[in-house]
Amino acid sequence: QVQLVESGGGLVQPGGSLRLSCAASGFIFSWYRMSWYRQAPGKDRELVAHIISDGTGTDYADSVKGRFIISRDNAKNTVFLQMNSLKPEDTAVYYCNALRVVSGRQYWGKGTLVTVSS
Repeated sequence: QVQLVESGGGLVQPGGSLRLSCAASGFIFSWYRMSWYRQAPGKDRELVAHIISDGTGTDYADSVKGRFIISRDNAKNTVFLQMNSLKPEDTAVYYCNALRVVSGRQYWGKGTLVTVSS
């Protein structure tokens, strides 16, 4: 049974930091590109960052470059998103995604809410 379980969301003040985690099980984690997406109220889901299967390559949305860092631990089947200098516009539900690039198979977590507010 495939599971992606996000954690680490919550309420933080502008300028603060949070670290999201996504624990994966039920598939070969190291074969999959891992991504974080987010969806703010009334908006479409957007890609925040992704990291390739061996962890040697990353990419970020322009809106989070220089503030967010994606990383992974293939030994622990976990992907992380370190979020610094948070802004109110970062408020959203953050989703973990696993994509097997060669086949297109993908899995989604249920999301974790991040609220940036004073």
